[in-house]
Parts: sequence; structure tokens; C-alpha cells
Amino acid sequence: MKSVIKLLVFVLFASAVQAQSGFVSLSKEELKNKIMGGWAGQTIGVTFGGPYEFRFQGTFIGDYQPLKWYNGYLKDAMINNPGLYDDLYMDLTFVDVFEKYGLLAPVDSFANAFAHAGYALWHANQAARYNLLNGIKAPQSGFWKNNPHADCIDYQIESDFAGLMSPAMPNTASAISDKIGHIMNYGDGWYGGVYVGAMYSLAFVSSDINYIVTEALKTIPAQSEFYKCMQDVIALHKKYPADWKATWLEVQRKWANDIGCPDGVFAPFNIDAKVNAAYVIIGLLYGNGNFTKTLEIATRCGQDADCNPSSAGGILGAIVGYNKIPDYWKMGLHEAEDIDFKYTTMSLNNVYATGYKHAIQNIENNGGKQTETSVLIKLQKPVAVAFEKSFPSLYPVAKITPQVNQANNEISFSFEGTGFVLRGETAQWASTNSFAFNTALYIDDKLVEQPALPSSFTTRRHELCWNYDLPNAKHTVVFKILNRTGADYFKTDDVIIYANAPIDGMQQNMRAAKQ
Repeated sequence: MKSVIKLLVFVLFASAVQAQSGFVSLSKEELKNKIMGGWAGQTIGVTFGGPYEFRFQGTFIGDYQPLKWYNGYLKDAMINNPGLYDDLYMDLTFVDVFEKYGLLAPVDSFANAFAHAGYALWHANQAARYNLLNGIKAPQSGFWKNNPHADCIDYQIESDFAGLMSPAMPNTASAISDKIGHIMNYGDGWYGGVYVGAMYSLAFVSSDINYIVTEALKTIPAQSEFYKCMQDVIALHKKYPADWKATWLEVQRKWANDIGCPDGVFAPFNIDAKVNAAYVIIGLLYGNGNFTKTLEIATRCGQDADCNPSSAGGILGAIVGYNKIPDYWKMGLHEAEDIDFKYTTMSLNNVYATGYKHAIQNIENNGGKQTETSVLIKLQKPVAVAFEKSFPSLYPVAKITPQVNQANNEISFSFEGTGFVLRGETAQWASTNSFAFNTALYIDDKLVEQPALPSSFTTRRHELCWNYDLPNAKHTVVFKILNRTGADYFKTDDVIIYANAPIDGMQQNMRAAKQ
């Protein structure tokens, strides 16, 4: 007994010395175990939540509804539903660039790989891809004036790699996110990825979930809405420590009104980064280290119900390590670990090894060292990244139906406000048509833009057109299609109208009726 106590005292003393010296030591075996746990955890989480993605909008999944998991399910999903794993193959796009061109690869390498990849995209990712393919480079490709989805969840769900290759180095993870996350996001949308990356980074040196969730938040500017939303969740968890639904309801009440994403304005659909990040940390905090509770709660929060348990499962997997992920959740994992994710030449076993290699390189590049059996990591205290805000002083005030003149191939509408987004589609699912519509956008009789709108689903423009920079006045918009053939696909939806101040629901109804 005395020898055990002496050993414990020695370990605690050694840990204190390391912390005071600004370094922490991990065995290489433990480092790899945690990296494997992160990648496996997110794969398990996205598989588990997949069937419920956006099926529960503006509500949580009730306790009465069973959530399925069984032996063989994971392998079956990877083979027969490969599109489910966008969380993973997006990550792997960037991991592959690091592998080919090194850890100092320029942003254009990541942007080009992302823009020309064969997979379909949505929201901020697709808006950014269109921008990149049409001459708007990163970081402007993710900037809110060029990307109506700048605050969406996209980089948040594909930022895992940044933290997993930056153990105990949250600021290094933030620097990676600064480069890659701004390809597709800005403001709160970017902060989602910075925050997730920081939580992964801290998972290598702490098993205290409250500490990880709170300490990682120091990477986010305190004046941002993203920070305030996460801070609310942390405080609500303390207020309602046994009732995650009470916290969920408060998040819904205060934070669920989407401003940017055209699909989520005046709709229960919500792919906003801060709301879905709130669901991630609700799962982590109320799960309290229990893998089953963490995945169930993150999934039952609804909305992006596959990506949120993927992030929560990945972070928890990095905390506990691959070996301590319960066998129940690893059912069928071994059989799936050699299957390449669709659109990649990487399997889980590949990324376990590649991710470990990149982490070692990153440790050494940031003042750390390695020996034959361990790594000595130079610790980093989280520092807030730069403050940025999408859609400042813009408030959605109406949703109107435009006039469509089929004979003249014109879409027109009038409104009073400071901006608009015209929603519509020019590409059907899986279309590879090489045709592109030539169009012209006129605002108040002035030619503003002539965007080409592809008919291919992978290269389409997510919205037909938008403008957020108008003076607060009455405006007339005419959108002309210059080369319609009659055999093509062109669908016009509604128009979101913005003003420089919010108005209440009754005023919105009256304004929409007039317009």
C-alpha cells in the first residue's frame, strides 16, 4: 500500500512539475489511442445520428422514440449510405492536403482540393465552392457578403482534424482553422470550428468535460454571439444539472432565430453553428463522460442530429481514448476500419496512422519533442481569435413571392429595406449537366451582376442572387435569364427581405402584404 501511495505522489509531483514548466508528456501509445478515439468516436456518432438528421426541427426527439444501434449497422451504413459521412470525407480532404504538401501547405491547396472534389455540398460549403470556381478566392469565399451561409455549421462539422493534430495546442488548432475555416465560413460559422478544434486539443490533457468545454471557449471572442450562446449553456447546465431539456428549451427560446441562412429564416430548420454547437456541448455536459448518454442527448437535441453526436462522440472519444470506447459502440467498427470513405482513398485505419504522424510533426513544429516512447508537448493557454460578425445590422423582415414572367424569362419584385436573397434552384439532385444559365441582375434599373448559374449539382450556386449593401429605401429588382432553352431546369422560390432594424411579426405581415 505504501508503495502505491509513493507512486501516486511521484506521478502527481511529476505532473505538477511538467505543468509548471509549460510542458506535458504523453506516451506515444496514449497519443495514438486518443487520436484513434477521436476519429472512431465521430464515425460512430454520425452513424448513430444519421437516420434523424433534420427530421426534428424546432423540437427535440422524445424519449419514447428508440434510436437504433446494432452489430453490423456501422459497416452497412459505410457501404450503403456513404453520403452520410460528409463529416469525415470533408475532414479527410484537408488531411490529404497536409499529407501531400506538408503542414505549411498554402490555403489555395486546401481550397482547390475542396472546390474540385467529387462530392455534393450544401450551405456554406457549396456557396464557397461556387465562389472558388468563379474567381472569388479564400478567405473571401467564406465572407458573409459573398456567402449567405457564412454562419452555418459547415466548418464546425469538418474541423475535427485541426484539434486532433494539435494535442494540448488549442492556439495551433485555431491557426489551422483560420486558414481552412475561412474558405467556407465567417463569424459565428467560423467560431464553431475554432471551438470544436479547441475542445479536441484539450481532450488530450484533461478528462474533465466541464473544464474542456469552458477552457476551449477562451479561444472565442467574448463579444460574439457564439461565445454568449455557449456561455448560456454552461450556466444553464449548472442551473439544471439533471434536466438537459430545460437547457434545450432556453437555447431554443433565446438563440433559435436564424438571420443568415436563407433556408432557416422564418422556418424551424436551423443549421446555424451556434445552436448546433450548443447541442454538442449539451450532449457532452449532460452525458458526463458516459458514451451512451452523450450520443443520445446530442442526437435527441434534433436539427443536425448526425453531425452533433459526431462532434460530441469524437471529442469524448479523444478524452477516453479508443481502447475505452465501450464495446457496445464499437460493434462492427473493426470490420469497417479498412473501408475507404467515399470520394477518398482513406479508411479509418489510414487516418489513424496519418493523423498520428501529423500530430507528431505539429508537436515538434511548436516547440515540443519526441523520444522513442513519448512526446513532450509545449502547452498553450487558449487565446481568443479575432472578432468578426456576419450580417451586422441586418434583420430579416419579410418573405415574399416574386413575379415570374415566363415569356420574358424575368423574375421581379419590389421591396423596402437594405437587402434581399432570391432563393431558387438550377440543378436537380445528381445532375451533371454542363449547361449554365447566363443571367443579369438589375437593382433599381442598374446592372449589378451577371452570374452564370450551372445546371450541375456539384457546381451549382446555392441561391440565385442576393445583395446586402443597399440603402434603406424602396427598391425594384429584376433578374433576367438570358439563354433559357425550354428543356432546362430552373425553379424560383421565395425572397427573403432584410432591413437595418428588426420589426415584430404583425408589422412583417403588413409589410409583406403591401409588397
